[in-house]
Amino acid sequence: MGKRGRKKGANGEKRRSLLLHIAAEEFSKNGYHETKISTIVQRANVTQPSFYLYFQSKEEIFKELVNLFHQKLLTLVQQSLLEKGLEKNSLEEKITGRITTIFSFFQEHPDLTQIGFYMANESKEIKSQIASQIEQNLREEQKNGYFRADIDMHTVAESLIGIIERLTKTKLLNGGTKPEKLANEIVRLLLYGMMS
Repeated sequence: MGKRGRKKGANGEKRRSLLLHIAAEEFSKNGYHETKISTIVQRANVTQPSFYLYFQSKEEIFKELVNLFHQKLLTLVQQSLLEKGLEKNSLEEKITGRITTIFSFFQEHPDLTQIGFYMANESKEIKSQIASQIEQNLREEQKNGYFRADIDMHTVAESLIGIIERLTKTKLLNGGTKPEKLANEIVRLLLYGMMS
């Protein structure tokens, strides 16, 4: 809980969650430097001293939002590992479902995604860690016979992060494409290529 005593009880947690939600919207819309604590507390209908019961500074609330994004995304990627013994004909559907889950998280939390994936100084490191986890998953899946042994999974993982990052920005967060459609396009491209 840190040095500051956080208010206990349902009301305290609701207020803290509300502050996080509003801060995410403000940071996403206005950027870090243009976001003001005074605006966050005004929108949350709390006093500035109340804000400081939960967060020591603007930097602390921003870092917490970045950490929330990072931990949730890392968990989703860890859970995307394909289990052993799957039928080959079910792989496309399974992989599509796991990538859809990641895109759905981005779509459901656009402000958090904007902050953690694009704005934060840590975003480069977050993407690097996610790529490493994807590579680890792919190597395990390769060992289990799901993918060809001659493919460099580091290249695949880095490519996948690049594809996800760009399509999230250009097609998902602007409402242009649904998570399922994006995931399906990516999986078909990676599994079958572009040749007719």
